[in-house]
Amino acid sequence: MRLARTTGTTAAGRLGLVLLASAALVAVAPPPPATGAPAAPAAPGVTVEERRLDGDVPRRILDDSGFDGVAPAFAASLRGAGSYGQAERAAVRHGERLWRRAVDRAQGRGPAGGELSRDDDRPLYWARLAMTRELRAWHAGSGLSEAAGTRLLERLESASRGQDSMTGGGAGDRAKGLKRIVVTGFDPFTLDRDIRISNPSGALALALDGTVIRTADGPARVETAVFPVRWGDFADGTVERALRRALPRADLFVTVSQGRVGRIDVERYNGAWRGGFGDNENVSETGLVPVKDPATQPQWTTTTLPYAAIAAAGTGRFPVYDNTSVTEIPAGGTAPVVRPGGPTPGSAARAGGGGDYLSNEIAYRATLLRDRLGLDIPGGHVHTPVLQFGPGNTDPATGTVSDPVFVQNRLDITEQLRTIVRVAAEES
Repeated sequence: MRLARTTGTTAAGRLGLVLLASAALVAVAPPPPATGAPAAPAAPGVTVEERRLDGDVPRRILDDSGFDGVAPAFAASLRGAGSYGQAERAAVRHGERLWRRAVDRAQGRGPAGGELSRDDDRPLYWARLAMTRELRAWHAGSGLSEAAGTRLLERLESASRGQDSMTGGGAGDRAKGLKRIVVTGFDPFTLDRDIRISNPSGALALALDGTVIRTADGPARVETAVFPVRWGDFADGTVERALRRALPRADLFVTVSQGRVGRIDVERYNGAWRGGFGDNENVSETGLVPVKDPATQPQWTTTTLPYAAIAAAGTGRFPVYDNTSVTEIPAGGTAPVVRPGGPTPGSAARAGGGGDYLSNEIAYRATLLRDRLGLDIPGGHVHTPVLQFGPGNTDPATGTVSDPVFVQNRLDITEQLRTIVRVAAEES
C-alpha cells in the first residue's frame, strides 16, 4: 500500500509510500520498535500485533471510545462454549456486533462513547485485536485442533471487518432501483513508528457502510469492509474470499488506502509485485504476488474507474490526480525503470501506480478477480491523502491521541472520497 504514517510530515508520507510520488523506487527497512530496544519475544499464542495492546495509547483509545468492554464480553461468551460450534457462533456474533457498533458510532447512531470523535477507525482496530487475543488464549486450553483455532480466527476476522455482510446488495435493491457499490479500506499500520496512527480509508469504510448515495442516475447503496495490513492474510486469499461474493452483484467497486501527503490519486495500473515493506506483524515479503493459477497471472492489471472524470470533478479540498506512473523491468532488461506513462509491452512489474505494498496488492487482486470472473464493471484503487495531526502534535512522543486538525482532516478526506464514489457511479 502506499499507506503512509500519520505523523504529519512530508517525509513520513514518503516513507509510507515506499514508492515516492516522484516515482523513484525506495527501499525501506521494516521499522524497529519505537523505543529503539530489542523487542521482547511474544508470549505463546500472542502475535506481534496483539502485543501492542499493552501500550498506553491503545488502552486510552479503547477507554475513551467505550470499546474497552468488547473483549471481556467476548471472553465471557467463550468461557461458556463447550464445543467448536458454540465457539464459532460466539466469534461470529461478537464479531458482527463489533462491526455494527463501529459503523453505528461513525454514522451517529447510538451513544458515541468516550471522548474520541465518532468517525475514528481506531476503536474498531484495537477492540478486534483484543478479541483475537482472547480467542487465542481460550483456544490454547480448549483441546481443539490448530486447524479449528485457525478457522475460529478467520470467522472472527471476517465478521468483525464487515466482510461477511458485504454482499453487494440483492434482488430487493434491484427492485428499488438501487445501484450497488463496494468500497474497501484498511487497518492502521506502521504502528511501531507511531502507535497513534489512524487510517482514513478505514474511517471511510465505517462512514459509508450501508448508506445510500444519491446520484444523477438514481440512488446507490454502499457496502464496505476493512482488510488487514498483513502479507500472510493476502496470500491466504482473504481478498478473494470477501470479494468473490460481492463483486458479481456490484455495479462499481473502489478499493481505498492512505497514500501521499496532500493529494488523492486514482491509480491507473496495478503491478504483480511485492516490494518487501514490513507489515503489521513486522513480516517482510518480496516477490511475485501469490495468486491461484499463476500460469495465467498477468504482470499488470488496469483500473476501469472513470479516472478522467474523477480527476476533473471538483470533489473537495485535496487535488485529485490520474496517476499513470509505474516501475517495471522492461522486456529483455534487468534493471527497474520508472515509466511515467504506464507499463510497456512484455515488462515485469516492480511497482504499480499504488506502489509495491498491500494497497497495490488489493487493487491488483480485486481487478484480477474482476477480469477472471468476466465482469464488465468499473473498479479500481484510490489513494487518500496522509492523515495529519495539527502543529505541535506531530511527534508521537507527545502522546496526543487526537486533536481538532486531525479530526477535521479525517472528516474532509471522508467527505471528498464520498463525493468521488458518487462521481464514479454517475460517470460509469
